[in-house]
Amino acid sequence: MTAITAEIEQRRERARAWFESLRDRIFAALEAIEEAAPADLYPGEPGRFERRPWTRETGAGGGVGGFLHGRVFEKAGIHTSSANGRFSPEMAATMPGGDKDPNYVSSSISLIVHPRSPRVPAVHMNTRFLSTAESWFGGGADLTPLLDEQRRQDAPDAVDFHAAMKRACDAHDPDWHARYKAWCDEYFFLPHRGEPRGVGGIFYDRHNSGDFERDFAFTRDVGEAFLEVYPKIVRRRLAEPWTEAEREEQLVRRGRYVEFNLLYDRGTMFGLKTGGNIETILSSMPPLVRWP
Repeated sequence: MTAITAEIEQRRERARAWFESLRDRIFAALEAIEEAAPADLYPGEPGRFERRPWTRETGAGGGVGGFLHGRVFEKAGIHTSSANGRFSPEMAATMPGGDKDPNYVSSSISLIVHPRSPRVPAVHMNTRFLSTAESWFGGGADLTPLLDEQRRQDAPDAVDFHAAMKRACDAHDPDWHARYKAWCDEYFFLPHRGEPRGVGGIFYDRHNSGDFERDFAFTRDVGEAFLEVYPKIVRRRLAEPWTEAEREEQLVRRGRYVEFNLLYDRGTMFGLKTGGNIETILSSMPPLVRWP
């Protein structure tokens, strides 16, 4: 059985075009915040994204890594990629349809934002299309406040973030938000510490309702929800001063991010095992971290 048909290629190209257009809009939104930041809290020149194209070492395809080191966003990475490849027998055994045909196509956007201010939460978002002998979407978004006072489900940032993700889900199926919120809480959890990475959001994988157009529309709405809510949260916190004690708390809490991504994150493992770009895969790591 041949997994990669002309129809699948066309669907992947539609997904790729969407992910790249979303990337460019997020670039613009974060750069606008860099411009608007108060100079007394954020001295220096506003940051700009640097685009670094790359080509896969195995299979075909590549992508563009977007990197920003700015005055508001200490480190941000927004990356898109597309690939044609063949899973190793080990990877094929874990993928729907991989037992029928290990060939695959994929396209994705992934981002991580680590703000300089400890009062502004970090955030992660990714969405992707992947097809073997079966096709599906996956992804989600989750918010990680770095201060204990903001790490409650009833804190304003968490409330707004969850509401945005719920609207994206409810537009397509009223059951999806509860399911994908619970999945996010379960996934972004550090068993060795017995604590969540942040306040959650949504997480979904192998999402295939049987209707490609519906599933693609849902994935687009997740991206739109992120683009609407995260800049709003940042701007609300932008003028808040912070203390050295809060900066210390931020750096220690960032260590949890490193622990999760290196020990448990499936996307990190997938990228490294399928010949992805190491620079973009590991750009999720915070720029400065402290373990007490």
